[in-house]
Amino acid sequence: MAIELPALPYESTALEPFITAHTLSFHHGKHHNAYVVNLNNLIKGTDLEGQSLEAIIKASAGDAAKAGIFNNSAQVWNHTFYWNSMKQNGGGLPTGAIAAKIDADFGSYDKFVELFKAAATTQFGSGWAWLVVGADGKLAVTKTGNADSPIVHGQKPLITIDVWEHDYYLDFQNRRPDYISTFLDKLVNWDFANANVADEVLSH
Repeated sequence: MAIELPALPYESTALEPFITAHTLSFHHGKHHNAYVVNLNNLIKGTDLEGQSLEAIIKASAGDAAKAGIFNNSAQVWNHTFYWNSMKQNGGGLPTGAIAAKIDADFGSYDKFVELFKAAATTQFGSGWAWLVVGADGKLAVTKTGNADSPIVHGQKPLITIDVWEHDYYLDFQNRRPDYISTFLDKLVNWDFANANVADEVLSH
């Protein structure tokens, strides 16, 4: 079965005025879709055809001969995770299990924000910043370059922000720090993070 482009988890106007429908039409409709098309072409007729997206990512990670497959498959997964990391009327202080875990593992929400902003701002060129559960069970902030993803490094992602320039340039131009602040203040989906924390607990 071919890998398909998942629909956005909200209407294309839901994140306005912060991320516009115009941006989403390019970012989801063109960039994300292109990774899906490329991936299906690359795996056609191989032993990876018909496998799950995560299985394809893990089978191609670290294999130079499969770099194209890894880059496209991981970008499909990363983008889908990113769309779900935002919601209409999102942002602000977390609640529930993730709020308690942030306080326990970082000391405070403000410390998490400081680390997350630093990771997203200092990711040179293209990439992602993540809130993850590490192998030790504690929360950590990490960043990955290009298509790289925590799921191939033994980490459980909870939320991510895309800092590839095409993600924010139409709405924020070169003001990456403003985009990162807006993500945290107005967009981040703590319900999604809480669902991922619950999933992490159930899987252990």
